[in-house]
Amino acid sequence: MSKIDHLSVMSISVDQRTNSAPKVQEILTKNGELILGRFGIHDPREENTGLITVNLRGERSRINNMMDQLNGLEGVKVNHMEA
Repeated sequence: MSKIDHLSVMSISVDQRTNSAPKVQEILTKNGELILGRFGIHDPREENTGLITVNLRGERSRINNMMDQLNGLEGVKVNHMEA
């Protein structure tokens, strides 16, 4: 682990799941080397809404870049917390 690596957790709320999910998946795949673990669920009462939690390790600038890409998608909201 380098000194610039940071452990963190990101939550990704996806509205309009059927439209946004492929784009979210593409961004997560492109940044796969940052992802330690991932868990995704959807609320059975909210058919088109999902929540993804991601455990990350990496440079803060790369994590911020991924957050910016995700936040740029319609219907996607990102929260991030460093450990």
